[in-house]
Parts: sequence; C-alpha cells; structure tokens
Amino acid sequence: MSDTQYQDTFRKTVGRMKDLADEIPDVMKGFQDVGAAAIADGVLDAKTKELIALALGVAARCEGCVAFHARALSKLGATRAEVAETLGVAIQMGGGPSLMWATEALAAFDEFSAK
Repeated sequence: MSDTQYQDTFRKTVGRMKDLADEIPDVMKGFQDVGAAAIADGVLDAKTKELIALALGVAARCEGCVAFHARALSKLGATRAEVAETLGVAIQMGGGPSLMWATEALAAFDEFSAK
C-alpha cells in the first residue's frame, strides 16, 4: 500500500466519473446536485454530514466513497478523533441503513414526535 493510495483512488475515480459524465451528463449533473444539496449546511453542518457520509461509505465498503469523504473532512477541518469516533459508529452499525429502514425510522420519529 502506498502513502497516496486514497489520493490515487480519488484521482482515478474523478477521471472515471468525468468519462461517465460524457456519456450520461444529465444523470451525473443530477447526482452532483443531490450531493451538493445533501451536504450543504442546514440544521446539521457540512462536517457532520460528511462524517455521516464517511460512516456510510465504510459500512458499504466503498473505497471511492471513503476517499471522497475523507478528503472532504480533511478540507473541513475534522479532527482525527472526530473521524475515529465516527468510524466506531460505522463498526457498530455494520451494514448501515437502507432505504426501507430509513422510511421506517422516519415514521418512528414522526410517531414519537407527535403531540
């Protein structure tokens, strides 16, 4: 393993994504727009959202995801301790949420929040 493994993964993936964007530009633009909207500061800040994304990338065993989100966290000033604690949650959760369980979690939240 080289000292730049994930930097290399990031660069290769960006190149491959550009190649794919040449073939399906609307899909790739849509994906980019969703990503930007999802990570934008809101009730949760961008760093917190990127920590979540990193945990999901780990749970999904996605090397490109790990590279992208680790890079973003570095740029956002995350600490090693913050990332380590996030990884602890990813380890605990294993497979992570899926779409079906996300809908169930939202329904449960709504039920518990009802006054």
